Amino acid sequence: MDKTSIRSRVITGAVATAALGVAVAGVASANTGGNGNGNAAQPPAAAAPAANTTQSTHLTIDAATKAAQAALDAAEKENQRVSVAVVDRNGNTIVTLRGDGAGPQSYESAEKKAYTAVSWNAPTTDLVKRLEQTPNLKDIPGTLFLGGGAPVAVDNAPIAGIGVAGAPSGDLDQKFAAAGVAALNG
Repeated sequence: MDKTSIRSRVITGAVATAALGVAVAGVASANTGGNGNGNAAQPPAAAAPAANTTQSTHLTIDAATKAAQAALDAAEKENQRVSVAVVDRNGNTIVTLRGDGAGPQSYESAEKKAYTAVSWNAPTTDLVKRLEQTPNLKDIPGTLFLGGGAPVAVDNAPIAGIGVAGAPSGDLDQKFAAAGVAALNG
């Protein structure tokens, strides 16, 4: 090889390395939000008109746990083996507690009762009566029209549901769910 060829290769390699270094520095600066002069770039403000937004109230995990534990404690005082579920306004489970000895079906039943109560903002014992006039209500996915579901409301708007399942009657399940709601009010 002649000297010109080696020299050209070294210069070309040095230029390519320098260009790559500048490109990497630019990408790193862009990824960290820098604007090249040491100041962080501010993202453009995306303001949504107030008419296009809404606020909602939700139970905290602590409040949901308190309610579920109160319902479970009420059941245990009466030697009942139940599961308890607390769901948010959208039916998403926040907390579930499966009491010692609760049947395997009780877990899912408690969630469905909680969902049913929050969906209609009514105790499920009241909703059972509606089935007499509208029997196809029971066909709505995710619902269970048996006693044991109680809504949690703020300003008469449902924000959560508490479901209890596993006691020998829906009336007992309903009583324990009501104890969960009462724990939030006390």
